[in-house]
Amino acid sequence: MVVPTRGLPTRVRIHEVGARDGLQNEKTVVPTEIKAEFIHRLADAGLTTVEATSFVHPKWVPQLADAEGLFPLLGDLQGVHLPVLVPNERGLDRALALGAHRVGVFASATESFARANLNRTVDEALAMFAPVVARAREQGVHVRGYLSMCFGDPWEGAVPISKVVRVCRALLDMGCDELSLGDTIGVATPGHVSAMLAALNAVQVPTERIGVHFHDTYGQALTNTLAALQHGVTTVDASAGGLGGCPYAKSATGNLATEDLVWMLHGLGIDTGVDLVRLSATSAWMADQLGRPSPSRTVRALTARSHEEQTVSPQTAAPQEQ
Repeated sequence: MVVPTRGLPTRVRIHEVGARDGLQNEKTVVPTEIKAEFIHRLADAGLTTVEATSFVHPKWVPQLADAEGLFPLLGDLQGVHLPVLVPNERGLDRALALGAHRVGVFASATESFARANLNRTVDEALAMFAPVVARAREQGVHVRGYLSMCFGDPWEGAVPISKVVRVCRALLDMGCDELSLGDTIGVATPGHVSAMLAALNAVQVPTERIGVHFHDTYGQALTNTLAALQHGVTTVDASAGGLGGCPYAKSATGNLATEDLVWMLHGLGIDTGVDLVRLSATSAWMADQLGRPSPSRTVRALTARSHEEQTVSPQTAAPQEQ
């Protein structure tokens, strides 16, 4: 039942991260052909932004070592943005050689995670990204700046909002087109989200250039998303089936499941362009490929309902009251 609420956006763009952020956290390597089919199925479900892969060194993320083999298999997708992550200029070279039109760089709000993820300080990482962003923009490539540990850090604890604001402002100043605020270990709460967005606006970071990326460690991802929507955010990261986590922060559990997000948005009358039934079937299919059930509550509920509808015939169904 659709019941709109005043003060919310009429449309939300979902930035699907399951094929990259989700699969990079798998213990086993998913075959390239399965990844390609996964992305095609996501696109068929109506997702128009599907993060495809990451051009990092295979030593660090072996699950995505097939980036050069995967990207050409996606060339037939029309009207679908396929952003990729690039850690440095070498990664950018690899992405540009394959015709990537959207790239992302990934910074940290905390020194501990910058060391763990990039083996650099926060400022050293920003200095590394500056020429990457500049070169990408010269080529007409859209650049997204990811910022991890915006709401809490497993080593440092609570993260001052001022630290996040400083790095966000630096990423925009170097030329990033949009930002993704990452609640990497899933500790954010709605008031924290609202305060963060207000602080960013105060230093002229426009809401329309902000996306949010919540993990569901404490079951707060949807609540935090709603707080962001109330502030005017219209870009939300999510992962089909709730796949993902973070290989460098073991306390990070799965991402916000795209199906759970779509269920909420559609119930609020917010357009996404996504076919929830197709999306749920895609996530159930990928869960089968991975050999485990999907963590998404919506996927489990829709799958169970579909199974019941297929197994209950008119002859076996209970009589209805008149």
